[in-house]
Amino acid sequence: MSQRRSKMETMTADAADVASLSFEQARDELVRVVAELEQGAPTLEQSLTLWTRGEALAARCEEWLVGAKRLLDAARPAEADA
Repeated sequence: MSQRRSKMETMTADAADVASLSFEQARDELVRVVAELEQGAPTLEQSLTLWTRGEALAARCEEWLVGAKRLLDAARPAEADA
């Protein structure tokens, strides 16, 4: 049970870690995770851990991109009025 708790704590810490990454940091780590998955992890558990991290990193990149799109969309009407 303590092993399971430590995995849950680790996942929570990992999520907090991902939330603090810049777009470039998340993208670069995602590239490394994908490369490692493509090479094949030694165990299923390691593959699942990498996959989960990759999903979190991809979501973080998406957050940055959506935010950037909103900023651009908000700036367009101001440019049209100028």
